[in-house]
Amino acid sequence: MKRSAWRYLWKSEDIRRKLLITILLLVIYRFASNVPVPGLNREVLRALSQSGGAAGNLFNLLDLLSGGTVSRFSILAMGVYPYITAQIILNLLVPIIPALERKMRDDPREGRRFLERWTVILTVPMAILSAIGQINIFNSLVGGGQSIIVNFGFSGDALLPTVATLLSMIAGTMFGIWLGELISEFGIPNQGLSLIIFSGIVSRIPANLGSILSDKQNGWWMLLLVIVILALTIFAIVFVQQGRRNVPVLFPGRRVGNRMSMPVRSNLPLMVNMAGMIPLIFAQSIMTFPAIVASYFVSSKTEWIASFATGVTKVFGGGSAWYSLIYFTMVVLFTFFYTDVLFQQQNYGENLKRQGAQIPGISRGGPTQRYLTKVQRRITLPGALFLGFVAVMPYLIGLVLPLSQSSMFLVSAAGLLIVVGVVRDTFNIIDTELKLHGYDESLIKG
Repeated sequence: MKRSAWRYLWKSEDIRRKLLITILLLVIYRFASNVPVPGLNREVLRALSQSGGAAGNLFNLLDLLSGGTVSRFSILAMGVYPYITAQIILNLLVPIIPALERKMRDDPREGRRFLERWTVILTVPMAILSAIGQINIFNSLVGGGQSIIVNFGFSGDALLPTVATLLSMIAGTMFGIWLGELISEFGIPNQGLSLIIFSGIVSRIPANLGSILSDKQNGWWMLLLVIVILALTIFAIVFVQQGRRNVPVLFPGRRVGNRMSMPVRSNLPLMVNMAGMIPLIFAQSIMTFPAIVASYFVSSKTEWIASFATGVTKVFGGGSAWYSLIYFTMVVLFTFFYTDVLFQQQNYGENLKRQGAQIPGISRGGPTQRYLTKVQRRITLPGALFLGFVAVMPYLIGLVLPLSQSSMFLVSAAGLLIVVGVVRDTFNIIDTELKLHGYDESLIKG
């Protein structure tokens, strides 16, 4: 009788232990996300979260990106994003710096260790800049000389409390990274940081459900419509993420004794969306920057400067048509950019040449790499347009339905892509673990 391997999920002692460790560490992370930073001014935080206009939109956008920790301004308000930012920076530097590129090409395993070590080191200054930036952003948004942190400054009596606040936020980020590494080592393999981000995103779902059902007249109808939209969007995401273009490759025959085997025909799969959700993170980070800078000049005494700064804050604070248009364009451009960076690192032309493989009709080495780059860019176009469409879909549907953009998918648009990707990867890893432990989907007697 053919049975699914998943029915044996809880019977495998090793897999059960990994799942329990993963759940326990995620619960610890969620508890830590409720610990406030020292010196938090709760009245200012409450006023900021309830404010409308561009300031409120920007606050809610940052809260969505952090998985709800910004609204509590906990020690995990930055999440693990400083680590991810450091990781992205170093990955972008690899093709630019010849020594790094040579190190990754000659010894990939040692190169990965080198990048991991420097990613952790670079995370610390990135966390410091992010912590100071977050506090300054909120102070500029609340205005009136008020501060979200009591006695915040770098001189006089404020220095020691400020250092304590910054250290607690940096420690929170490093604690989250440490929990992610523990999950990858003792829990579900290679999914630590992804599950940390995943837990922060899905923690917003109950609040968004509540905001939908708060409409006593149309709440249940809206919830049903949201579920339908959500299901269709998830199906489209999985369909595009699984999209491949198989390029035919001919591997040479091998000599076995006195006989020569026939050449082997195979395929090189190229992904439609090779960049994943990284372009969304890039675009969101850059889109918030103009609003952050403009918020410092909103209260300027010069009328035209104040007016211009207010306009910039409204456009880049989220929720406007111009914001959605710019956001869509940047997601598409970053998808092409990041895919090119990743694809050049793979260096398929030289790797296939070393194996003696060849694409029929294409010369080995450089011509192969140029041909594959052309194919990859062509199939990236629909993937980039799809990412941009998903990113702005909440705004487009929000023009018709009376729902906030965060409630549209119960999570943010970028969060939905992350959730789908993490769930899919986690299921694949667990399925592989079950097969390694002998619980295959073949005939199992019992």
